[in-house]
Amino acid sequence: MRENPVIAVDAMGGDFGPSVVVPGAIEASRQHGLHILLVGDTPKVECELEKLNLDNAHYEIVHAADVVHMNEKPSDILRRKKNASIQVACRLVRESAADGVVSAGHSGATVACGMFIMGRLPGVERPALSALLPTEKNPVVVLDAGANVDCRPYHLFQFGLMGDAFARDLLGYSSPRVSLLSIGEEEGKGNSQVKEAYELLKMAQNLNFVGNAEGRDIFGGEVDVVICDGFVGNVVVKMSEGLASSLMRMLKRIFTSGLLPAMGAMLAKNAFKKFAKTIDYAEYGGAPLLGLKGLAIVCHGRSNALAMTNAIRMSGAFVRKDTNARLAETILANEELTRFSRSV
Repeated sequence: MRENPVIAVDAMGGDFGPSVVVPGAIEASRQHGLHILLVGDTPKVECELEKLNLDNAHYEIVHAADVVHMNEKPSDILRRKKNASIQVACRLVRESAADGVVSAGHSGATVACGMFIMGRLPGVERPALSALLPTEKNPVVVLDAGANVDCRPYHLFQFGLMGDAFARDLLGYSSPRVSLLSIGEEEGKGNSQVKEAYELLKMAQNLNFVGNAEGRDIFGGEVDVVICDGFVGNVVVKMSEGLASSLMRMLKRIFTSGLLPAMGAMLAKNAFKKFAKTIDYAEYGGAPLLGLKGLAIVCHGRSNALAMTNAIRMSGAFVRKDTNARLAETILANEELTRFSRSV
């Protein structure tokens, strides 16, 4: 393993492209001792680099000419745009020139390129996006957050195993409380998919499975990993983002609607700042796509420079802790149970 991880950053991805990706990547390099490969249109990347303080930053530019548009199908991008920045970045990982990829671009293309260019870890049926959400206590991992819309019970079972390894290594939870998202906490609640996954999770080796969780349980901080299919997970994550933004706007409106509320807002200014930071997705960076040979982190399309810095920092920690090795060990330790679940 390299002393300083090499991270390939999709410089052209996201709503703002190189104008936020490049400064975020350079700051991550300076703060966290990472070597950055800025993958994208060289003149545009160089234009942004000229604006920055590059002291103690370690980076290279890898040219990629093709542009990916958000309305393109991932399969078309894979077939026709071999020089797109996300394809080039994933090939760098496959060829061992980089340890991981970070992109705020087309999320479907990132997932597809990760699976078909980088490949899956042995035993992994489907990679899963693992989103971090704030709670009253510590962040909770929600997976799958959108990579797999339709899932079988054994897919949910593997998501639980991968989420457990991620929470142990990246969040430092000694025995993560793994739960299955359902319509009731009692065993036996939910559709057939959830009921069968429940039975598998109960039998998993070295997994602290605490049963079902309802949607209202996610933000209380009583569980550490929440498992669901990608359709449900994506709705949960985006609803959470929308609710957090609406709460901030509602609070702002209440505290600016008169003299006394405005005075109260001034007194509570620091508390509001802390609250805003807690619910800001930029603080969590991005969602790792777990189960790949290598690492891909999918960032929000609206990511700012701080979000990119934090996503790249997370990728460096993932590599340094060798989290992929932990994921592979966990999957292989439960391989027999996975085989059994596929056969029923």
